[in-house]
Amino acid sequence: MRALRIVARLVGAVVAIVFAVWLGCFVAVLLAARRDQAATMERPAVAIIVMGAAQYDGRPSPVLRARLDHALTLWRHGLARRMIFTGGRGTSPGGIDWTSEAAVGRRYAVAHGVPDSAILMESEGRTTDQSLRAAAALLREIVRQDSVRRDSVRAAGGDGAAPTPAEREAAILVSDPFHMLRLSVVARRYGIEPYTSPTPTSPISSNQRLTWRYMLGESLKVPFVFFVEKSPGD
Repeated sequence: MRALRIVARLVGAVVAIVFAVWLGCFVAVLLAARRDQAATMERPAVAIIVMGAAQYDGRPSPVLRARLDHALTLWRHGLARRMIFTGGRGTSPGGIDWTSEAAVGRRYAVAHGVPDSAILMESEGRTTDQSLRAAAALLREIVRQDSVRRDSVRAAGGDGAAPTPAEREAAILVSDPFHMLRLSVVARRYGIEPYTSPTPTSPISSNQRLTWRYMLGESLKVPFVFFVEKSPGD
């Protein structure tokens, strides 16, 4: 009997710890969903990274369009010099889509006044981790090219002072509110200094039941990402 009581107490303690961790993650997801860090930036970011969402035959879905419109607003306010669109090709009853979410985002941005030279694409990722890992590589390439230009300016006698590492690798992450905390965790894993900026007009946010479903889902995904998934160096 004593052994059973000990086991019961241990099980109860484990359940309590798991519940406390989940509850903490759930609260953190809610808080991150309501925080727009782009509004607090002191200097422009290197790029705005737009997370992909469904597209239909080359047209953005309402969820993707809301993300794109929010990213365009940030870009027009001068909060970054470049835009990085992410998302590979999805699948449909007819097979693999003919175009990627990133390509749809690029066309939408160009049609709304963003120079093609200011846009980069990550068009292979099918998950948040894959997309941010590839976006981080694009971000590093932007930083490298900017460093070369600064060196050229300094060599010519101009002001080519390099920014601090945090400034160089800062990126604004655009997605739905429920996605913000996990985005931030994964972005830091790949060396990105993240400033999350949730989309204010997502159709998901206008559906309370759907919103809570996604929030609950994220509260389970975040601890898995944080405690289970390995960083590139592990």
